Amino acid sequence: MSSQEAVESALAARRARINDAIERGLPLKRPERLYEAAKHLLDAGGKRLRPTVLLLAGEALADVPPLSADYHEFPAEGGSVDLMAAAVSIEIVQSFTLIHDDIMDDDTMRRGVPAVHEAYDLEMAILSGDTLYSKAFENMLETGATAERSVRALSELASTCTQICEGQAIDIDFESRGAVSPDEYLEMVELKTAVLYGAAASTPAIVLGRDDAVDPLYGYGLDIGRAFQIQDDLLDLTTATETLGKQRGSDLVEGKQTLITVHARDNGVDVDGLVPADTVAGVTDDQIDAAVAKLEDAGSIQYARETARELIESGKRNLEILPENEPRALLEGIADYLIEREY
Repeated sequence: MSSQEAVESALAARRARINDAIERGLPLKRPERLYEAAKHLLDAGGKRLRPTVLLLAGEALADVPPLSADYHEFPAEGGSVDLMAAAVSIEIVQSFTLIHDDIMDDDTMRRGVPAVHEAYDLEMAILSGDTLYSKAFENMLETGATAERSVRALSELASTCTQICEGQAIDIDFESRGAVSPDEYLEMVELKTAVLYGAAASTPAIVLGRDDAVDPLYGYGLDIGRAFQIQDDLLDLTTATETLGKQRGSDLVEGKQTLITVHARDNGVDVDGLVPADTVAGVTDDQIDAAVAKLEDAGSIQYARETARELIESGKRNLEILPENEPRALLEGIADYLIEREY
C-alpha cells in the first residue's frame, strides 16, 4: 500500500466513526429547521481531516495501535477521556466557519451542495452557524478530562475561534488593498485556517496530560494548516469546478489575496486585470486558463508549491516529540497528503 493509500484508508476508517459521533453530538431536535440547517454541510460529507488529525495525535501519544482503542474511553493517565468528543467539537467549529464564510463571500455551492444560506435562507444560516459555535463548546466539555485539563482545552478552543474571526477580518481587509506581503498573507492564513489544525493536533496532549507535547503538536498543526490553505489556493485555479464543488477561479474573480497573487504582483503581473469577468458566475474556463498561464510564467504557481512543501517539512519535524509508531507515520503522511491532494 502506498503512503497516499494508507492515508486515505486512515481517513476513511476514522471518518466513519466521526460521522457516527456527530450524529450523537449534534442530534436533530426542535426547531427542526434550525438543526437541519446546522447539519446541512456536515451531512454533505467532507474528509474530516482535522478531527482525524486529533484522533491520530491521541493514538500516537498513547502509543496504541491504530483504531485499537475506544475513542470514547481513550486511555489517559489516571483514567480515560472521550477523545471523540473533542474531535466532534473541532469538526463542528470547521462547519460553523464554512457557513459564515459562504455568507460573506456570497458563494452558492459548498461540497457539491447549495450553501446553507442558499438551501435555507440568510437568517437561518446565521443562526445555524451560531448554534454550531455553541455546540462545539458543549462537546468539548464532554471529554471527561480533569477540571484543569478541560478548562485548558476550552480556553484553547475559545482562542482558536477568536483567531479564526481575526483572520477572516484580515482577509476581507486584504480585498481592498492593492498590495500584501508574503508575511502578511501567511499571518492571515495562520489565523483563518491553520489555528484550527493547531488546536486539533494539540488538544489530545492537553486532555491526556502530555504538557511536553502541546507546543510541538500545535506547531505541527500550524505549519500543515498554512500549507493546506496554500494548496487550496492552488486548487482554486487548477481543479475543475465539478471536482472542487464550487466555481473554479472564484478567488481570483473576487479579488482575494493569495500567496500566488501576492508573488505575481511583486513580479509585475497586473493581477487585477487577469480575469475580465466581474462576477463568479460570469467567469469561463478559458479565462481562468489564460490567467493561470500568466501566473505560471511569473513563477508564482511554483513559488506557492515550494512554500507549501517547506511548511510541510517544518511541520513534520515537530512530530519528533512522538514515539515512532504507526499513528505518527500517518500524521506525517497526512502532512504530505495535504499538498498532494487534488480537491
